Amino acid sequence: MYGFLIAVGVLLLLSLIWMVYRIQTLVSVVKGSDKKIASSSNKVNALLFVVFLIGAGGLMFWYSIKEFDNYNLPLGSEHGAVTDQLFWITMAVTGIVFIITHILLFIFPYKYQYNEKRKATFYPDNNKLEVIWTVVPAVVLAILVIGGWKAWSDITAPAPENAHVVEIMGYQFAWEVRYPGLDNVLGDHDYRLVNEVNNPSGVDFSDRNALDDFTSPVVVIPKGEPVLFKIRARDVLHSVFAPHMRLKMDAVPGMPTRFWFTPTKTTAEMRQELGDDEFVYEIACTEICGRGHFSMRREIRVVEPAEYQEWLKEQKPYIVNNPALVENLPSDLKELADITIGEYK
Repeated sequence: MYGFLIAVGVLLLLSLIWMVYRIQTLVSVVKGSDKKIASSSNKVNALLFVVFLIGAGGLMFWYSIKEFDNYNLPLGSEHGAVTDQLFWITMAVTGIVFIITHILLFIFPYKYQYNEKRKATFYPDNNKLEVIWTVVPAVVLAILVIGGWKAWSDITAPAPENAHVVEIMGYQFAWEVRYPGLDNVLGDHDYRLVNEVNNPSGVDFSDRNALDDFTSPVVVIPKGEPVLFKIRARDVLHSVFAPHMRLKMDAVPGMPTRFWFTPTKTTAEMRQELGDDEFVYEIACTEICGRGHFSMRREIRVVEPAEYQEWLKEQKPYIVNNPALVENLPSDLKELADITIGEYK
């Protein structure tokens, strides 16, 4: 341990001596008292630009190739193909521009390093160049924006009539998942009815559509059929993120949002494709919402349509396990609720 500290101390001391020497050199250059030092220092700095370009560029390409599979996750939804296409088109356009401009940025200091015999060329303006580098980026960006807007409009548009509805509600620090039951119509909710013991979603059971609503610890959805996520937040801003589905939508208090998509691979198929028996699709929160933000994860299980229908029939509504939720309903709704409870017992 002491040897390490001594080595660090020596390194810092040498760095300090080097910095003092460099400061003295720069002061001499500024005063114009040592032109040889200025010329030598200028050449070294110019060369370092090229070295940095080659070194940093090589590291960038190496890391991008090495970690490609980690940030380019397998695709699990139809609209995700559109999202990926938009991403790679944008990456190609901006990447090419980035690489070209940065090569020039680091080459020019080397090529045009200071030389007493060289004089700067006065080049006040060029209208043709001005038009080109204004119009071309404007057209390219307009095409990219319109493509993104179209994809966004599709996924936030009204879902198909046969879409399976799932409500995802975020709160500190978990997700509450609510299904509409066999009628596929969610009941109303009211924040004043929130009860952490038996009604965390604040479901309003005076709405008859809510009587068969149920909750699930896992988001189960069918492969090959449209799914509509109705998203809301109970307290602060959250964000629903399902990376393999290319799904991301903020959960905003007081402002319900939505996102519909069609899964293309079951969990079992994805496990087989990746050779990973422990793989799961998941929802994570990508909006920092407090100390427990890290715990806001929920599994998505994609199954075959027939398996989904069987699972759906096996689920019990809120009121079956918590009859007290409907004790104070009007007589007609109470009777309907009792019938619903009776069907699941």
